[in-house]
Amino acid sequence: MDATIAISELHPNISHPKVVGIIIWKTDVKSFPDRKNVGVERFTFGFAVRDSHDFFINVTAWGNEAYIIGLSSNFSVGHCVIIENPLVSHKDPEKGEKFCPMTPSIYRLMISEAHSQVYMCADTTTIDRLVPLIYRPVKDSRDFYSLGDILANGQSLDGTIINILAAVKSIGELKYFTTSDRRNGHRLEAKLFDDSVSTFPLVCWDKEAILLIQKVIPRETVLFIADAKIGFDSFRNGMTATVNSKTIITVNPDTREAGLLFSYAKEVSESGCLDQDESLEDETGEEFSASRPVLGALLNVFLFLCAVDSITNVYTMRQLKKKAQENPETFFGITYSFVSKLDLDSSLSRVIRSRCSRCKFVVGEDLLSCSNELCPGKGQVFSAITGFDLLVDLTDHTGTLQSCSLRSPAAETFLGCTVKEFTRLTDDQRTTMKWKFLLERCKVYVKIIPSTKVKAGIRGTVLACSLADPGEVKQHLHDLQQL
Repeated sequence: MDATIAISELHPNISHPKVVGIIIWKTDVKSFPDRKNVGVERFTFGFAVRDSHDFFINVTAWGNEAYIIGLSSNFSVGHCVIIENPLVSHKDPEKGEKFCPMTPSIYRLMISEAHSQVYMCADTTTIDRLVPLIYRPVKDSRDFYSLGDILANGQSLDGTIINILAAVKSIGELKYFTTSDRRNGHRLEAKLFDDSVSTFPLVCWDKEAILLIQKVIPRETVLFIADAKIGFDSFRNGMTATVNSKTIITVNPDTREAGLLFSYAKEVSESGCLDQDESLEDETGEEFSASRPVLGALLNVFLFLCAVDSITNVYTMRQLKKKAQENPETFFGITYSFVSKLDLDSSLSRVIRSRCSRCKFVVGEDLLSCSNELCPGKGQVFSAITGFDLLVDLTDHTGTLQSCSLRSPAAETFLGCTVKEFTRLTDDQRTTMKWKFLLERCKVYVKIIPSTKVKAGIRGTVLACSLADPGEVKQHLHDLQQL
C-alpha cells in the first residue's frame, strides 16, 4: 500500500494527504438548502476514523444527493477505509464541530466528489493493525458512571453528558413516526443493566446508532458509551440515556472493567434471573428503575441472590486473605466456616438499622429525614428501609475474617426471622437464637473487597449463609487434605 500519513502528523500544508483508519463513528445523511443556489439542496454526513490508540479525527463529506448517499452506503462503523486528498482544516466550533465527537486532533477533514476519494482498505496487514482499535474506548476506560451512580445522582444529572459502561439486556422494536413538518423519523430503545441496576433505558434516534445497536447480542454484549446525554423523563418519572451526535459507542470493549461486567452479565443471564425480571415487568407493566426505588432495590437484590448460585469457588480464610493481597479486584467465594461472633443479644440499635432508601445512609431513630448532604433524595418525600445490619466474624482452622457485613435479606434468611419478629423477642430468646448459630459450621457465600481503608486490608460481605450440610463439609475437608 502506498505511503499514508498518520492522523497525529496531519497539517493543512501537506499536499495530497492520504489517511487510513478504522471508522468508529458515523452519522445519518442530512440535507440543507444551498445558499448560493435557491431551490437546490446540499447533502452531507460525517464519520470519524482512528489510526492509533491516541488519535482519531472527524471527517465531513459534502456533495449532491447521489454522491453523498452512495458514499455513505459504502461503509459502516468497523470498516477500514483510505481517504485520499481530503482538505485538512482547523476545527471551528461555530461551524458544526460542536455536533461531532470530541477528538484529540486539532484538525478535521473535508471530502468532496471533485477532489477526494474514499474507499475500502484491502491491505490485510493494515486491517489487522487497525481492527483492535475498534475495541478501545475513546475515553479513559475507568471514566464512567455505573447505572447505580446515575440513579443515585438523579435529576442533578439532567442534561449532562457522561460516559456509561453497561451490558445490553434487551433491544426493543424500531418505531417509526412523522414529525409535524412531515419528516420521517425512527426511534429505538434498548434496555441496559449492570451489577447495580436491573433495567435502564438507552434511546437512539440516529439511523447509524440504531443499526449498530440492532447488531449486538443482548445479554452477551457490554457497551462503553462515550458522551451519552442523560435526561429526566417526566413520563416515566425516571432517568434515561440518549445517544446523540457526539456519542461514540464501543461494543465489547477490551478493558478490565468491561471484562468484569461481561462475566457478571453472563452469570446472571445463565442463572435465569433476567428471564424472571422480564416476566415481572410483563406482569406489572412497569420498569423497576429510579422512579420506583423500593421495588427496584428489591428486584436488584433478587437478581443478585440468583447470581449467588453461580458462585462455586471454595476458599479457606487464609486463601481469601492471600487472594485479596495478590489481586486488588473484588471477588466472590464460598467458605465452610464457623460464625465465631454474632451479637444478636446486643442492643437493638446494633442489630437493626434504618437506611435512606435513596442513598443507603444510616438514619436516626426519628426516621424523619436523611442527614447525608449529598443524598439525591434531598427535597423529596423521605423513605427509609429497616433491616438487619450485623457485623459477624467467620473462622476456620486457618484463621478469622473479622467484621463481615451481614444485612437483610440475607440475614433474615439465615436467622429464619423477620425484623418485625425479632423485635418482639425477649432478651433470653435472642440469646437462644444466637447460640443456635454461634460456633456452628456454616456454608457462607461471601463477597470480598480488598481495601486499604481497613486495618485487615480486606472487607467481607455475607451474601448468603446457612448451616452446612455434613456431607459437604466432609467432602470439603477431604479436598483440603488432597492439596
